[in-house]
Amino acid sequence: MAATKHAQSIKNDSKNYLATALLEQLQTTNLEDIKISKLVTRAGVSRMAFYRNFETVGDVLHDYFEPKIRQLFDDVIQQTPTDDKMVAVDRFFAEFEATMILSIERHFEFVIRQIFFDNMQRLYRQLPAIEAIPEVERRYWVGFMSAGVYNIWREWLLHDKQDSLDEIHTLLATLQTTTFNALKQ
Repeated sequence: MAATKHAQSIKNDSKNYLATALLEQLQTTNLEDIKISKLVTRAGVSRMAFYRNFETVGDVLHDYFEPKIRQLFDDVIQQTPTDDKMVAVDRFFAEFEATMILSIERHFEFVIRQIFFDNMQRLYRQLPAIEAIPEVERRYWVGFMSAGVYNIWREWLLHDKQDSLDEIHTLLATLQTTTFNALKQ
């Protein structure tokens, strides 16, 4: 049992070292230009430790960001009244603003976006009225809204938050309500 705990501890340490080294490298280097050999050297782990835990450099980012983003969404899903959920999603963007901008600049936005989409799907699936929409339409609507929410916030951040948060929340609420009601008819 002690050997298993020790092995798990080493595995977690390797993941943490790799994530830290990768985030440092991303400050100056695009994701596609980061080589595994340089990453493992900077992290102080073996190449085997990398491949024991990950297939790609993007997997390191996914492993690092997924629990952080999931926790933010868990807070929204579990602690926020239904009518306030879209407003509460702005916590994600507030906390991840710098990361999102870096992800765009350094070409790893696809990782953040996919984790966001997965969590938006969790959020939408728990809405009480969602069962009123047939499964096929529900799946497409959830994908449409997840992408739309992400892209509205992305544009807002990239344009230096020129519009007020109230305007963004109103836009998102209007789009969500209008499209949802159209599907229920």
